[in-house]
Amino acid sequence: MIPESHPRYESLITRDRIVEGVEKGITSLHGLMAQGRGEAFDYLIGEKTSKSAHRAEKAAAAVLLLAKRPVISVNGNVAALVPEEIIRLGDIVAAPLEVNLFHRSEERVNKIIEHLRSLGAGKIHTKSDALIPCLEHERAKVDSEGIFRADAVLVPLEDGDRCEALVKMGKTVIAIDLNPLSRTAQTAHITIVDNIKRAIPIMSEFAEELRNSELAELQRIVKEFDNNKNLADAVDEIISHLRRAQK
Repeated sequence: MIPESHPRYESLITRDRIVEGVEKGITSLHGLMAQGRGEAFDYLIGEKTSKSAHRAEKAAAAVLLLAKRPVISVNGNVAALVPEEIIRLGDIVAAPLEVNLFHRSEERVNKIIEHLRSLGAGKIHTKSDALIPCLEHERAKVDSEGIFRADAVLVPLEDGDRCEALVKMGKTVIAIDLNPLSRTAQTAHITIVDNIKRAIPIMSEFAEELRNSELAELQRIVKEFDNNKNLADAVDEIISHLRRAQK
């Protein structure tokens, strides 16, 4: 039992959730390494949601509300870390979930689907009857009525090549990536440089706030968002944090 007074409480709880996900068969061992890499970048941003991340989270919420066929992609780490939060966001923006894995097995896909449904998930795209062009690994497999047909896709903790392939398909891609210099971050239309455990609840708050807004207001928010500038701001925020830490 980790006491809440522990200075690394949130970090240790997150690690335990990933380990639990591996034990349940919903997260791969590779997810442990991915979590460690992300945690290192979370240190760099100060383990808090920055101004640039807030802007991206608001723009992302607006994109999902504007979309006619939004879909939220879920992998093993997402299912372990923020299952209830991702379900809530999907409900608010009317975006079905779809499980998509790099280290894929039908057994693990089904376990994640069962896990999400046990927590109250509604619509989940479950087929793998279509392929994303230009991808040769298992993440190319998608549902023909889900990610393949979507006009906007939220891809938390995404692979760079799949993000790029989705953009080439003409989809609006929202990524959550703690590394502002990654290929995923540089390729997506909206990149949220934040810990997924903070980002998803904040996106839900913005979606609740904006869901009754006029169409023109949502379009204005999206139009005024500049991902390249926002990523540059994220890098500047990291540099500023490091400088403060040196004092």
